[in-house]
Amino acid sequence: MEKLAKWLKDRRITEVECITTDQTGIARGKIMPTNKFIAERGIRLPESVLLQTATGDYPDDEAYYNILDPKDIDMLLRPDEKAAFMVPWALEPTAVVIHDCYDVDSNLITLSPRAVLKRVLALYADKGWRPIVAPEVEFYLTQRCTDPDLPLEPPVGRSGRKESGRQSFSIDAANEYDPIIEDIYDWCEAQELDIDTLIHEEGTAQMEFNFRHGDALALADQVFIFKRTVREAALKHNIGATFMAKPITGEPGSSMHIHQSLVDDKSGKNLFSNEDGSASELFLNYIGGLQKYIPLMMPMFAPNVNSYRRYLPGADGNAPVNIEWGEENRTVGLRVPSSPPEARRVENRLPGADTNPYLSLAANLAAGYLGMVEKLTPRPEVSGRRGEEADPDLPFNLEAALVTMSEAENIRDIFGDRFVDGFIATRWAEYEGFKRVISSWEREYLLATV
Repeated sequence: MEKLAKWLKDRRITEVECITTDQTGIARGKIMPTNKFIAERGIRLPESVLLQTATGDYPDDEAYYNILDPKDIDMLLRPDEKAAFMVPWALEPTAVVIHDCYDVDSNLITLSPRAVLKRVLALYADKGWRPIVAPEVEFYLTQRCTDPDLPLEPPVGRSGRKESGRQSFSIDAANEYDPIIEDIYDWCEAQELDIDTLIHEEGTAQMEFNFRHGDALALADQVFIFKRTVREAALKHNIGATFMAKPITGEPGSSMHIHQSLVDDKSGKNLFSNEDGSASELFLNYIGGLQKYIPLMMPMFAPNVNSYRRYLPGADGNAPVNIEWGEENRTVGLRVPSSPPEARRVENRLPGADTNPYLSLAANLAAGYLGMVEKLTPRPEVSGRRGEEADPDLPFNLEAALVTMSEAENIRDIFGDRFVDGFIATRWAEYEGFKRVISSWEREYLLATV
């Protein structure tokens, strides 16, 4: 805490936002003066905040009280000194500090997404392994829209015109939004976020920021902060930014592709490559684990009912609908980029941009870990185009995905019953809320015809 106190003092911080993430990825916490933050060395929050849904609701009473103490007890949130960031858009010198959640016996709360990732990373550490990851995060810029019944439209760019048509990798199209992009870069630099390249993605006013490869927990923290940064930059320019998986009909969905490799914790050697430069057995086992366990953990990659609108065979063409693997093959779910042996890695192209970064990284790494310890053999590599046929092993709607995950015993061994039951309960609660809303499609096609 002394190191963090000095960090705050050196930057003359007057206010601290103390946050943690719930299952959905929403920041929950408290704001307090710096002197009180330093004196108290943590905050208290009801444990129930970890079971809130995107709508602020909770699972039904039976699930709620089976998972939580019926007294609605507090948990203690302690700051992580390595997870402190400036808040560059604040009017006063402000910092945000990510906290871990503990019970009265100083054990990490297993419902906390950050604790879930830490639990998986501990399994790697016990083997002397260290995973390296690099997320790629997509999002849409849109006009401000306060009516949820209206479709989203692209914002007006510097030219005074709205973007039309798909402008994949266009520099000029990206430059249309230079004012907001410059703010995102400046604010990321102020927060020391390790962003690398920016590209204009395939969708209209769809952008992608790539992060430099590094430690999984640090990168999850950074993606968590990055999403908020993008939204704040958009607000400054009176436009919107969304990380929904499929926000616009007829446009590509937004993903969070995850590059992942494995190094020896002592030597730093890439364990996915043999001395002669060929792919190692661990590498193949890791892919085998992804293929076996991704279908069992789909809600951690696609957590919302909207998430599954990305997985439409033959529609919009940018989201994989399989868990095949192949080198330099963007038609498969598990792409192996061409690289030197020391940089050998696999890219999971299935997660949506709407996923909680802690949980999607935890699920990726858990799947790979199980593949390595179980010595799983992957399917044969796909050398040509995979095509648009959906993989029969993958659940392509939230209901099927939740049922599959709830029945997967190996997943419970990794994450614990309490997290699995709690996470699934929040997803069911959101889905039940969704089913109560009548959509415009139903009104348009069924109102006068059935």
